Order: sequence, then structure tokens, then C-alpha cells
Amino acid sequence: MKKITAPLKKEDIKGLRAGDLVYLSGIIYTARDQAHKKLAVFIKRNRKIPFDIKNTIIYYCGPTPSPEGKVIGSCGPTTSSRMDEFTPALIRKGVVAMIGKGRRSRRVREFIKRYKSVYFLAPSGCGAYLALKVKKKRLVAFKNLGPEAILELEVENFPLIVGIDSRGNDVYQRIAYSV
Repeated sequence: MKKITAPLKKEDIKGLRAGDLVYLSGIIYTARDQAHKKLAVFIKRNRKIPFDIKNTIIYYCGPTPSPEGKVIGSCGPTTSSRMDEFTPALIRKGVVAMIGKGRRSRRVREFIKRYKSVYFLAPSGCGAYLALKVKKKRLVAFKNLGPEAILELEVENFPLIVGIDSRGNDVYQRIAYSV
């Protein structure tokens, strides 16, 4: 297991390979479908995005309400391909990494490679466990979206797998060829 800290440096990203297991600590931002649509409008209209998007990690997640005494409710990943149409614009604006589950489109893989970004896979079905790794949360934007609002999360030893590395190598392609 490699330990990495957000914000990620290019050297951190460059050293990761598809299939690597990592523990991530630091700041990440949640954003699902509706938040991505709103961010796309901000970008299209050349408006200021409500948080500093440069060198950020976007987690495709819409957490459940926080139980009493807990920082956050269950916070497992959602299917990443639903964000594929918005991802290139966000990468161009400075997003360096995404966290989700499932395959990405060819276009997204090309953008990850071109901009030397990285795509992480979070273990699906483990939302309650992942919630234990969240130490703080803060509402950042789009409160009206409820669970799809953008939250800033401070995570510690958040377990991930490198799904697509900065060279464009895709763990799903490796699996397909090995079967």
C-alpha cells in the first residue's frame, strides 16, 4: 500500500500505476450528477466555480445524512461513467484526480493521459466503512441539492485502487486481457 496526501503533486501521480493500492489522506470534494451539471454551466459561462478546483480530487459520492455523533453517513462511490460528459472540462480547469467506481470512456482516459491526472476506484458496497475514514466535512456549494451538494471532506487513510494512471493504463483493460 502506498500512502499519498492531497493535494497531490505531479510526482505523486506520476509514480502511481494502474492496479496500485493506496491510502489517501487530505482534502477531497464530493460531486455527483447534479453538481456536475451545475459546474458545467459555471465553466460554460466562464463564471467562478464556488471552490478552488485547481489540483483537487473529486469524489463521485452523495453521502447519506450523518447519524448522531458521526461526521458523515454512508459515503460509498457512485458510477463514474455518469460524469464522463463533464470530466474533460473539469480536468482542463485543474482537477487532478477523480474517485468513483466502474469504467471510464475512451475520451476520459485520453484526457487523464493528456493532463497527467489519475482515476481512483473506491471499494463499492463499503460506504459505512469509508465513512469511518472521513474526519471532517464542510458544505461548499449547492446546498439545495441535498445529498448531491458539494462537500469538502478531510479523509485519513482512505483506501483506493488506481483505476487509470497518468499514462492512460486502465485496470479494467488489464483484467479483460488476463481473462
